[in-house]
Amino acid sequence: MRHLRTAFCLSLCLVIGPSWASAAAAAQAAARAQSQDPFAIPATDDGLPGAGPIRRYDWFLRLWKERRSAWAKEAAQDQSAVVFLGDSITQGWGGGLGAAFPGVKVANRGISGDTTRGVLIRLQQDVIALDPAAVVLLIGTNDLEEGATPETIAGNLKLILAALEKSNPRMPIVLCQVFPSSAEKKRSADQIKALNALYLGAVKGDPQITYVETWPLFADAKGDALPAEFPDLLHPNEAGYAKWAAALRPLLATLGFSEKEKDSFAPEEGFESLFNGQDLTGWQYRPTSEADQASAKRWQASDPNAAAWPFVTEPVIFDGTKATPDGRFAAIAGRLVVKTPPEYRKIQQLWTTREFPKDFVLKLEFRATPNADSGVYVRGPQQQCRDYKLAGPYKELKLYRPQEWNELVVTVKDGVATTTCNGEVLDAAGIKVPPSGPIGVEGDRGQMEYRRIRIKMAK
Repeated sequence: MRHLRTAFCLSLCLVIGPSWASAAAAAQAAARAQSQDPFAIPATDDGLPGAGPIRRYDWFLRLWKERRSAWAKEAAQDQSAVVFLGDSITQGWGGGLGAAFPGVKVANRGISGDTTRGVLIRLQQDVIALDPAAVVLLIGTNDLEEGATPETIAGNLKLILAALEKSNPRMPIVLCQVFPSSAEKKRSADQIKALNALYLGAVKGDPQITYVETWPLFADAKGDALPAEFPDLLHPNEAGYAKWAAALRPLLATLGFSEKEKDSFAPEEGFESLFNGQDLTGWQYRPTSEADQASAKRWQASDPNAAAWPFVTEPVIFDGTKATPDGRFAAIAGRLVVKTPPEYRKIQQLWTTREFPKDFVLKLEFRATPNADSGVYVRGPQQQCRDYKLAGPYKELKLYRPQEWNELVVTVKDGVATTTCNGEVLDAAGIKVPPSGPIGVEGDRGQMEYRRIRIKMAK
């Protein structure tokens, strides 16, 4: 174990660049000190990786050692688990963690009160040694209480992620935004917003990491935690944990850890499927229109945070393939998944190869991760299809179910498309559509899934 810890400290220094290379000897010294009691917090910060606070309150010293000692005895049974890594919010899931994700092998590696630097110190023994199938990470709020700057915290996060990726370049990492809290808890909305922005900057463009917008999921209008779900403005209650689980389940399904069974749904009489559930037969990339190209160029020229928008010059048909070459659109267990883009926002469109000239009724179901942005194209014009609760524009829908499956029904009659979500009309005036055209789905921000896509043509 001592050799592993030494190697880990050296690898951290290499990952973060030459400016830290001189810390290798000090990190080795820290590893040797910890080897006297491998589950205890080192007595001083000397030589330890990262920066910022490491808690050494009496209660925390005891808890840190107790939990880590217990985990060492469970290491064999926790091999290849999906590891949930963090602080008291993760620890507080307790035995309910497995129940929240049926069929997924999980391991809880949360320690109440821990900081990013504490996680960095224990990462090798508590997480990497398990050869995890994936890691779900939520950490950083306690650093703020201890006075660390967002920049210091984000620096530690980069070290954590670099070490995880170095241990297994194919292991998925799900990074949750730091949850809202309150200035009363020394965790102001402005601090947390700044921290989450730095977290996004740290992972943007990294295809190994999925960034989940869990801050708006729990924030009120002022950016503080919702008391109904965070009674102490820091820790979620049962309702809060249920929302967090619902936000993560679609991602774990896309990663192949759950919802693997084939969908047995059969279309109603008169309807035909546009998506077979097994591959992308009948779907294609179409050339990007001149209007869209011009719109993208104007947006990107005026806004540094504008979405990536790759242009398609020639049609690309995906008959018989399970995913587009870039992996953005994929057929997974009956679901047409539009995956979270590493760029955070990336505009792409997948279209049917067929066009539909008659009046019709289009039905489908969709499920969105928090704040996901997508759309359904009806002969060209777009009907917004999003996580309506957070992304809008229909935030007042009473029947929309965040992070669950919802039904969208589009009726095209006499050149106008009207749409309902779970029976509620989205826009009474409808959308004017051309006489003919294909059906399409869009990817922008977050993950969106579609299933049971079917159409009934007028006679």
